[in-house]
Amino acid sequence: MNLLTPGIGLIVWMTLVFLILLFVLGKFAFPVLLVTMKKRELSIKESLDAAAMAKEEMKHLQASNEVLLRQAQEEKDAIIKEARAIKEKMIREAEGEAHLVKERMLVSARESINYEKLQAMTELKNQIANLAIDIAEDVLKQELSDRNRSNEIVSQRVSEITLH
Repeated sequence: MNLLTPGIGLIVWMTLVFLILLFVLGKFAFPVLLVTMKKRELSIKESLDAAAMAKEEMKHLQASNEVLLRQAQEEKDAIIKEARAIKEKMIREAEGEAHLVKERMLVSARESINYEKLQAMTELKNQIANLAIDIAEDVLKQELSDRNRSNEIVSQRVSEITLH
């Protein structure tokens, strides 16, 4: 027997063993392998579907994050704008208050100046009145005695008047 040309008996036995093996595998192994392969195929399909869903969810989350970031940016801008408006308002109020204080100080200073002026005028009038009374006294005393002398006294008293 040659290896390249086997005998008919060998071919028959090999075919018979092959058919038995094929029958046993077909009866016991192939169904299990097919079920396992189906399960594996389903598992792979489910994994791919889950990955696709996760990818979609990630896109959705990314879009949601972008919306949240835009909202946060808008809120930040609004807060900054509001803070600037409050700052401007506070500055205007402070300027207004400073203006009012300045006006009150000016009014107070004017009143004080007017009061001092009136006081000085009153004092000056009192001094002039006292001098006039003194002159009148001296004139009356001297008039009774001499007219020239009374004119001289009035002139002298007028020259003594000094305005403060």
